[in-house]
Amino acid sequence: MNNNKKFNAVITGIGMYVPEKVLTNQDFVDIYGLETSDEWITSRTGIKERRILEHGATSDLAAGAAKDLLAHSKVKAEEIDCIIVATVTPDMMFPATACIVQHKIGATNAWGFDLEAACSGFLFALQTGASIVESGRYKKVLVIGADKMSTIVDYTDRNNCILFGDAASAVLLEPGDDLEYGIVDSVLKVDGSGSPYLHMKAGGSLNPPSIETVTNKMHYLYQEGKTVFKYAVTGMADISVEIMERNNLKADDITYLIPHQANLRIIDATAERMGLTREKVTINIDRYGNTTAATIPMCMCEYYRAGKIKKGDNLILSAFGAGYTWGATYVKWSID
Repeated sequence: MNNNKKFNAVITGIGMYVPEKVLTNQDFVDIYGLETSDEWITSRTGIKERRILEHGATSDLAAGAAKDLLAHSKVKAEEIDCIIVATVTPDMMFPATACIVQHKIGATNAWGFDLEAACSGFLFALQTGASIVESGRYKKVLVIGADKMSTIVDYTDRNNCILFGDAASAVLLEPGDDLEYGIVDSVLKVDGSGSPYLHMKAGGSLNPPSIETVTNKMHYLYQEGKTVFKYAVTGMADISVEIMERNNLKADDITYLIPHQANLRIIDATAERMGLTREKVTINIDRYGNTTAATIPMCMCEYYRAGKIKKGDNLILSAFGAGYTWGATYVKWSID
């Protein structure tokens, strides 16, 4: 923690966007003919349904979340200084999805960029945005987690396609004078030795698009589930406890663990390690599945709007994703 800071980056606005189309567990049987069932999927993941964007791109999801945030705040789009979009499903390789979002929401004075850290993307973007605010150079930074995962999952692969959905969520960061509030602390890590177990084989400079890459389904997400699960359970739990210890927090001090929504068993294992009951864990995986960079801010948005998160609450955000990437962030909520 930096005790010489003049102010903290605080969350002053939040929004989210989910598509209308619902894809249920039973739909995988009825529509895609997979050998699975609602009971099999629910018991192993905690997921009952997820949302699918039928028409549009990740920028439409991100812009929807940004517009929702602006509609619930007093801030106008032209006041935004910077836009950071965390995503693994950009509209295209370039320009950055942030540029497209900037245009779609009318943030005429903003610069921006994309950040890719898979399921940890929002935490990495949040810390990046906080650092930009705390530098004193910019006062309003929009951080968006958005992914259209339906574009990179193989709907004949019953082990992976059942996990993911499409959505976006956004937070607005501004400077706050009270150092007790805002983005108090963050621990972020990467380990590239995990890349063979969760990645997309083609589409980049290593394996450019070709007839062969398309034929061999190399543009879909690839995951060795059991290996990733093992590392995710350990990584999320360890780093969540680490940030508690760094900030002298006990289980009783924490209002909510806001975990990445990848698998309910990973979430439960993390909470147990932290000494938290299920009542202190935000969960919406049953309704949305894994929306990658959008899961954590979506949970935060839903719980805040339901009146469950209040000013002064201690929140621990925790995630694990491809890379491997993982991290935890301590936020003291600042919105009344």
